[in-house]
Amino acid sequence: MRASERFSLSNYSLLFPVLLLLASIATFAQDNSGISQRARAIHDSAIVVDTHADTPQRFLDENFDIGNSDPKDIGHLSLDKARAGNLGAEFFSIWVEPKTNEGHFAKHTFDLIDSVYEQAARHPDRMMMAFSVADIERAHKQKKLAALMGIEGGHSIENDIHLLRDFYRLGVRYMTLSWSNTNEWADSSGDMLDPKIEHHNGLTDFGKQVVLEMNRLGMMVDISHVADKTFWDAIATSKAPVIASHSSARALSNAPRNMTDDMLRAVAKNGGVVDVNFFSGFDDQNYWNASEAQKKAEDTAIQDFIEKRKAEGNPASYIDVDRIGREWMARIPRPPFTVLIDNIDHIAKVAGVDHVGLGSDFDGVSGATPAGMDSAADLPKITQGLLDRGYSAQDIRKILGGNVLRVFAEVERVSREMQTQAASSQSSK
Repeated sequence: MRASERFSLSNYSLLFPVLLLLASIATFAQDNSGISQRARAIHDSAIVVDTHADTPQRFLDENFDIGNSDPKDIGHLSLDKARAGNLGAEFFSIWVEPKTNEGHFAKHTFDLIDSVYEQAARHPDRMMMAFSVADIERAHKQKKLAALMGIEGGHSIENDIHLLRDFYRLGVRYMTLSWSNTNEWADSSGDMLDPKIEHHNGLTDFGKQVVLEMNRLGMMVDISHVADKTFWDAIATSKAPVIASHSSARALSNAPRNMTDDMLRAVAKNGGVVDVNFFSGFDDQNYWNASEAQKKAEDTAIQDFIEKRKAEGNPASYIDVDRIGREWMARIPRPPFTVLIDNIDHIAKVAGVDHVGLGSDFDGVSGATPAGMDSAADLPKITQGLLDRGYSAQDIRKILGGNVLRVFAEVERVSREMQTQAASSQSSK
């Protein structure tokens, strides 16, 4: 060996630890939001799917444009915020407030559906309507936000199976069997203690027919908000995996609409997915206790406002009510960001990492999210939080959207199978 070679190798041996250190620093270097380069790379490699955002209320009530780039906008979701957080697919919630829309649930449902289509039409270069797993993947390749829809509350179908089919034809790909109100065929967790409400002990026979028709159509059965017995009836009835589009763990926050550990295990056995809600009250017991303590006064303030506006001949909108809700929620200190990761982690441990996802409830919780989760732009913080807990890149991608896509694909497969069987049976007659 020549002296020059010895000198070169010697220098390299001294330089190698330095290069290793620099590589390590580069891997874990963080940007201004505290996201490491590794976390950013994992996050950006995923198709991030969120199964619940109430932004259509803003589209309809305040003519909000999802292309809005106002830095002062307090909303959780816009195209800019979605791009910053690598949000690939959003299920927009089609939620009809049952009191203010009594007598015309379906009409308001159609109006909200139309509002989502109108947003996609305004921004065809950045957003597209999506109706299947294939559409979500196509949108991802085109770097567009895939816009899907889920009805929040079975009262929207007005006890008519034909309306259910019409909503599917218009692009609705899940329906929450009940909202906080018990309807004529499904009990809700929101009013089980109200003696004035007539309950059904879960799902009625018609309710079970609705579940099976959803299976046949290829519409995911959503069990967020439902009463416990309704949950068990839905699990027993459905031929396809179910979803909880925006629910957290009852073991961590004892909210009636959160999922017990037994429910989490049942969803796993069913092959479904529980998508964690970002509302502080559903993620943190202390916040839940504080919000419950002021709930009566808050409800009174909102009702007084609604009555006053009604007397003036100017009905209060969802946005008006949300503004009051924000004022009350702001009185309670926000819990740390870690409570959100705690819920994801708990569900992953109890149900399995294949059965947990994201169901933010963006624009539907009066701004009451954990500290640091201020909009869709903050979604990479979840990846960082999971990475810090030791989750692998593969499992993180499952949580970010892979699990929802798997369930959606299975629901599509069951639908095809049921329709093929029905056609075969019909032709053999």
